[in-house]
Amino acid sequence: MILSRAVRNSVPTVKYARKMASKPATVVTQEVGNAGIIILDRQKALNAINLEMVRQIYPVLKKFEETKQLVIIKGAGEKAFCAGGDVRAITEGPLEEAKHFFHTEYMVNATIKALKKPYVALIDGITMGGGVGLSVHGKYRVATERTLFAMPETAIGLFPDVGGGYFLPRLSGKLGMFLGLTGFRLKGRDVEKSGVATHYCESSKVPELEEALCKCSSDQEVADTLAKFCPKDSSEFVLAKHMGKINECFSGATVEEILERLRKDNSEWAQGVLKGLAKMSPLSMKVTKKQLDLGANMTLPEDLVMEYRMAVRHAQDSDLKEGVRALLVDKDNQPKWNPTTLEEVTEERVDSFFKPLPDDLKFPSDILKAKL
Repeated sequence: MILSRAVRNSVPTVKYARKMASKPATVVTQEVGNAGIIILDRQKALNAINLEMVRQIYPVLKKFEETKQLVIIKGAGEKAFCAGGDVRAITEGPLEEAKHFFHTEYMVNATIKALKKPYVALIDGITMGGGVGLSVHGKYRVATERTLFAMPETAIGLFPDVGGGYFLPRLSGKLGMFLGLTGFRLKGRDVEKSGVATHYCESSKVPELEEALCKCSSDQEVADTLAKFCPKDSSEFVLAKHMGKINECFSGATVEEILERLRKDNSEWAQGVLKGLAKMSPLSMKVTKKQLDLGANMTLPEDLVMEYRMAVRHAQDSDLKEGVRALLVDKDNQPKWNPTTLEEVTEERVDSFFKPLPDDLKFPSDILKAKL
């Protein structure tokens, strides 16, 4: 991800596609038929979101909720829906800017979930991190053969945020724990078969699907249109043959127990998983384990309040800065994690990420009252 550090102190005027802009828009909006369309347009950065973008998205969602019959969100270009968030700005900029980013991003995530109108995310291309938050909480998520999904945060010293604590534990069995700890990548139809996407459509048919969706005047028409363009198939989920092992190994009570079960299994698959986990931040893995365990019994707003606390603490003091340096800046892929082993990560250190903040995230009453 090549990430911008530009931020502003107020919500900028939303730029509409039919108007001339003095500079390239990062979020383009259109009103076509019954649909309000949001287009993420930072193609050189694989549509990765920054503070300016989430500040533009929030008021547009609220406007379309009142004026249109459905909302469609998509990424510009053919490579990505949204490859993630502005993690370099979080580590290199002032703490207050990081807090503003997380606060606004999580407000958008919760607003998507609470939206009174159908929300359709066309996740054609790379969909990671912040892009998952802009899609997975919507009622409908359409993957294509170009979709590449992952929550790779433990590899950079973070945790699967944007509501990962809510949606990952709600996937089948322990699939969410596996995806959250390992950052395993799902592609194409497997994104739908995992439950991350609700539908699958060939990318060549997406323009026709979008045109048909813009004519829909009810949620039922949206559902019927998606069913027409997105037929199910009988192919096997890429992880189907491993789900028994995933459920057994990743149901361990601690990260250490998960690793021990993988070692005991000792299959070629388990050895590969162990090799991957050995590269992750020990602190991030333990924090993520607790996050997903707690999030399984939370509403999305409750989970996002928890994740906001975690995110601010990560911006203050964690492995995040070192992970970003090693993977995104210097690209030496040799992060020096602190602590270096799971055994050195104390319960007190993990618990510190979950403690209330003086300025905790607070949601508007309409979000809290929504049937989430």
